[in-house]
Amino acid sequence: MCEFQLQLCGSTSHCLIKLGEDMANRVIVYGGRGALGSKCVQHFKSKGWWVASVDIAANEEANENIIVKLTESFTEQAGQVTADVAQLLGESKVDAILCVAGGWAGGNCSSKDFFKNSDLMWKQSVWTSTISSHLAARHLKSGGLLTLAGAKAAQSGTGGMVGYGMAKAAIHQLCQSLAAKNSGMPAGAAAVAILPVTLDTPMNRKFMPDADYSSWTPLEYIAEMFFGWATGENRPASGSLMQLLTSGGETQAVAAQ
Repeated sequence: MCEFQLQLCGSTSHCLIKLGEDMANRVIVYGGRGALGSKCVQHFKSKGWWVASVDIAANEEANENIIVKLTESFTEQAGQVTADVAQLLGESKVDAILCVAGGWAGGNCSSKDFFKNSDLMWKQSVWTSTISSHLAARHLKSGGLLTLAGAKAAQSGTGGMVGYGMAKAAIHQLCQSLAAKNSGMPAGAAAVAILPVTLDTPMNRKFMPDADYSSWTPLEYIAEMFFGWATGENRPASGSLMQLLTSGGETQAVAAQ
């Protein structure tokens, strides 16, 4: 997340009119400029939904963009995003918040970049997921959907990518906490984390040109699955950690035990 300008309507009251008149369904995509986030913005827009993107750069396909400023302080970044989303939405609620922000960095505990990479993983994954959960508490409709991005690898030790594993494991715990009693989530709302192995993104193809792409999860599958969950189709129970298992070009979402 980085340089920050808020691209909003001219005033909060104007935004409320716009939100009410344009579409009945609304979604916030946190990380809406990334590979998966862009696919989610595109898919929900194609279904007639109003879409707001939260990221370090604007997604031109989104209805509105909140550009996140990179800060050293979590509380500064969280406060800024929280205030800007509140200004954008006013009293309006959203049907879904999709947190697909994140990243990857390797390194074990002896790496010279261990501290730097661990800090980066925490900022990219845990900061964004924590902010998204607070946005859900404030702006998600009753019965709405919050998705978080975990990782199948983080269900066990990740010796060669310790910072990544720590951050993703924290997201798994956050998801389960949001499903617990007194979590602050709206009534009937669900928090669900996806646990992919490898996503089929242009960047992954660039850096792993000889890999077996038939074992990578297509972004379209996830965007379509999110839309189904957002509209009540096959939505897992709140707190579910859904492994995305792809083999031979076929993907299944399977709840972790």
